[in-house]
Amino acid sequence: MEKRDLQGMLLGLIGVIVFSLTLPMTHIVVREINPILNGLGRALLAAVPAALLLWLRRVPLPTRAQLKGLVLVSAGVIVVFPVCTAWAMQTLPSAHGAVLMGLQPLCVALYAAWLSHERLSRRFWVGALAGSVLVIGFALRAGGGAPQVGDLLMLAAVGVGALGYAEGGRLAREMGGWQVICWALVLSAPFLLAPVAWLVHVHRGPISQQTWLAFGYVTVFSQFIGFFAWYAGLAMGGIARVGQVQLLQIFFTLGFSALFFGEHVEPLTWVFAAAVIVCVAFGRQTKAARTGAPSALGAS
Repeated sequence: MEKRDLQGMLLGLIGVIVFSLTLPMTHIVVREINPILNGLGRALLAAVPAALLLWLRRVPLPTRAQLKGLVLVSAGVIVVFPVCTAWAMQTLPSAHGAVLMGLQPLCVALYAAWLSHERLSRRFWVGALAGSVLVIGFALRAGGGAPQVGDLLMLAAVGVGALGYAEGGRLAREMGGWQVICWALVLSAPFLLAPVAWLVHVHRGPISQQTWLAFGYVTVFSQFIGFFAWYAGLAMGGIARVGQVQLLQIFFTLGFSALFFGEHVEPLTWVFAAAVIVCVAFGRQTKAARTGAPSALGAS
C-alpha cells in the first residue's frame, strides 16, 4: 500500500469515527429542538469559525467551476443530510438509522464513478456490494424489516449526502479538504439565516444542558472538524475506495452508544463488523484510476 493511500485511509477512518457519534447526538438534540432548526442551525453556527479560518488564512475566492461543485456539497452535507437525519431521529432509534447509513459508501462509489470518473475494478464492486448486503441484512435483522417514514428520510439523507461527500472529495483535490467544508458553510450561511432566526423565534420550552452539549458536538465536530479529515482522506486515497471505510461507521456508532449511553450490543453485531471489515479489505486491494476531466455534475 502506497504511503499516500494509507494516509488517505487513516484520515477517512478519523472522519468516520467523528461522524459515528452524529446520530446518537442528534437523537438527543431532537427531543427538545425542532429537527429543521438542528439541521440548519448547526451549519449556521459552524459557518462562524469557517469564515474566520478562511479570513485568517487569506484564502482566495473559489472559481466559478468550484462554486458549482460547492452548491452540490452544500445541498448534500449542509442542508439535506442534517435535516433529514434529524427528522428521522424523531421516530427511529439511532442504531436503526446508523444501519441504513451503511448504504452510503456504495452511493459514494457510484457518484465517484460518475463525477470524478474513477474507474474501479470488478473486485472493488464485489467488495462494496458484499459489504452493503451485509449492512442491509443487519438492518433487516435489527429493525424487523418494517419500513417507516423515518427510513425514507434516512434514505434521502444517504442518497443526497453521498453526493456531497463525493463532490467534496473531488473538490478537495483542488482546494484542500478544510477549504471545501469552510466555503460550503460560508456560502450557505446567508440562505440559512432567515429560516434559523424564525425557528429560534417560534421555539418553545427549555433546553437542557445535555441537549446543548449534544448540539455543540454536531455543530463543531459533525458539521465542521470531521470534514477536515474526511475530505482530505477522500482526495488522497480515492473517493470510492476511502468511502468504503464508512461501512464501519455503524459499528463505531453502536460501540459508542454502548459506551456512553448504556445500550446493549449483542455479540452477533461484532460478527457482522468483522465480515464488513473483510469486505472493505477485499475491495481495498485495487487501485482506482480516473479517466477524463472530472467536474461538477460529471461534465467532462
